[in-house]
Amino acid sequence: MSQITTAKRRLAPDITALKGVRPIVSLTSYHAHTAAIADKYCDFLLVGDSLGMVMHGFETTVPVPLDLMIMHGRAVVRGAKRALVVIDMPFGTYEESPEIAFRNAARVMKETDCGAVKLEGGRRMAETIAYLVERGIPVMAHIGLTPQSVNVIGGFKPQGRDKADWANLEEDARVVSEAGAFAVVLEALAGELAERITTAVAIPTIGIGASAACDGQILVMEDMLGLSPRIPKFVREFGRIGEAIEGAISSYADEVRGGTFPAPEHSYEVKQSRKGRTTKAKTAAKTRAQATKKPKKPRI
Repeated sequence: MSQITTAKRRLAPDITALKGVRPIVSLTSYHAHTAAIADKYCDFLLVGDSLGMVMHGFETTVPVPLDLMIMHGRAVVRGAKRALVVIDMPFGTYEESPEIAFRNAARVMKETDCGAVKLEGGRRMAETIAYLVERGIPVMAHIGLTPQSVNVIGGFKPQGRDKADWANLEEDARVVSEAGAFAVVLEALAGELAERITTAVAIPTIGIGASAACDGQILVMEDMLGLSPRIPKFVREFGRIGEAIEGAISSYADEVRGGTFPAPEHSYEVKQSRKGRTTKAKTAAKTRAQATKKPKKPRI
């Protein structure tokens, strides 16, 4: 008989259950070491396709390939032991049909051992969300500013500032919730609208530039650490790590050019042979014996 064990890592239903209980805390993570640090404080970690812009220098998230998401996803899962790990489905891997979305999402789940995937879109993705959930893949939805659609919407523009757009966005949230998403990201959404959506849907809303009215918050880790050269209006820098890194590199360069690094304590000595060590030990013993030997009394 197989032994049943209790999972230590949070699962998608655990995140859903936090709605109305306490605020949900999340950050993006792309590497094992940052995942291990954030794991102590976050309910879930998102391996966002924002890694294409933050780590690989793309202008948008559109060029990010599936293999890149899987590689970074593996690293984050290895680093995090407690938080749910959610991985973004990149552009072009899920839009064509529910069947193709399942094939790619199943690959992400199997090859990374993550706990859920995230995909962008409201009503147009409802059928795909239901298809994935029915087949065992937890899905986090994403509405409002959807970065993979920047070429259509005309850039990284906040959404819902015009009340004429509210009905469509509210309908997007309602439909993805009913389709089975366990949570929904609201990005760059007018605060009053985010509050209306949060009250209306049964699943948690995770805000990024959508006010404190949401059930939880997420930020790009590099943004909030002060590592990004340009940050959106909705980001607060909780650290200035970029300045610390530059200061450390500057000091390193100065010491290398000045000849003070590496110092002797940073170098390795040549190993002595066994014979050399024996001779050295005998010499040291003889020296100690001579130092402690009583001098002979002179003859009269």
